[in-house]
Parts: sequence; C-alpha cells; structure tokens
Amino acid sequence: TFTDCDGVPADPRMASNSICDGGSNSNVYQSSHPLILAKITQMRKASCKQKYLNQLLKEVSNFLCYEATADLALESCSVSTFTGTERGQSVRGRVGIVPVLRGGLGMLEAMTEMVSNAQVWHLGIYRDKTSLLPVEYYNKLPKRVTVHTVFVLDPLPISGATAVAAIDILKAWGTSNSSCKLCIKFVCIGASEQAIDNISRAHPDVPIHVGLIDRLQDVNGNAQTSVLPGMGDIGDRMFGTDPDEATPLDSMDDNA
Repeated sequence: TFTDCDGVPADPRMASNSICDGGSNSNVYQSSHPLILAKITQMRKASCKQKYLNQLLKEVSNFLCYEATADLALESCSVSTFTGTERGQSVRGRVGIVPVLRGGLGMLEAMTEMVSNAQVWHLGIYRDKTSLLPVEYYNKLPKRVTVHTVFVLDPLPISGATAVAAIDILKAWGTSNSSCKLCIKFVCIGASEQAIDNISRAHPDVPIHVGLIDRLQDVNGNAQTSVLPGMGDIGDRMFGTDPDEATPLDSMDDNA
C-alpha cells in the first residue's frame, strides 16, 4: 500500500515500479522517478493552463528521454580540447524521432534538446470515430531508412491503436534496409493499462517507456471510465483548441 506524506493512501495508479515486475512483458518500463509522477499530477489540475501544461510536458519528456536513451550504444572518438586531442565517446549510429501528430509535438523539443543531432520525421494518425480504426493522414518518412534507432512519441495512448499503427508503419519502413534492423522504442507520458497491453501484444519486441500507467481504478478500487481523469485531450490543451475554450466568435457575449 502506497501512502502520501500525510499518511493518506495514495492513488494505486501512482505505483512507480515497472508493470513488468511480476507482469508478462519485460519490455515495458514505467518510470520510478518521483518528479515524473508529481509533474503528471500537476498536468491534471484544473488550474493548469496551456503555457504551464506545455512546460510540464516538456519537463516530463526530458526525464523520459533520459531513461529511454540509457542503452544507446557508444563508440570511441577523438575530441579537440584545450590540452590537445583526447579520446572520448559518442553515440554510435543515427537516431530518429517520430512524433505522432498532434500530441507528440509536445514531447519533441525535449527529445531534440537531449539528442541534438537526431533526425525528425512526422506521422499523422487519427482514430476514426465510427470504425474506431487508426487512419494515416500524414507521413514524412523518406523512402529508405536513414537511422538505426527511432523513438516514437505519443503522450497519452488510450487504446493503443494509434501507437500500434505508427509502429506498424515504421517496421514496414525498416524493411527497406536489409543490412541493419531498425530499433524502435515507444515513449509516452501516461497510458491506460489496456493501451500498454495492446501495444505489447502487437509489438512485444518494442520497448515502451511510460511515465505513469493508469490501471483504470480509482482510490477505492472502483472501475475508472477515463484515463488519468483531468488530463483531457492533451492535443487540444497543448494548442488551445479545446471546444470549451476555442468557442466561435459569433457565440461570444459582446460584453465579454
């Protein structure tokens, strides 16, 4: 049982151990960093407006990038210093970053700050409201593979369908290079347990780095109908296009 600093039982979704501890998939890594969990809580506050939300999203993404890149391979290199040429280390192989539009854009700046020479390719995928199937509407991947490792960014997968589709696209793209297998990693701020399970089942070889897994129960153990209540549509909140905020001009009070 987890408790907060006042001795009150904490939300069971905030347990920081990897879901794979005793679970079925060793490729799922939930962060154990307390600042990630604290900042995600701040993002869910009603008082968290657009500017602060984007700041928190970037900060959490920085932490997750640090963890997701921990196993990147290194190679020896020479470096010119004030004392002459010395030996050092650099990342071996090219790194790509693929934000899934629109939400993935909120994580992009943090990732490119950490991996400054990364190639950035965009994928646009949405879920059809009728069929509930993912629909690809934008793809800027080059015809042939140009990187060795790619990080897929999608801040808040609910069903995991969009994430699975994005990884499907990247794996198909990866087949254009028979000499080297494309390494794909998925990074998200938070996700439902169902989304994590669906992504893992579809792509068990893809590591998933997640800040918080919502196990779909409230503090009393009752079923939870929404993922991370209060988070809302992360894309709308990031870009100020929430229907409650972006109301038509002709519907506004003239005195407002």
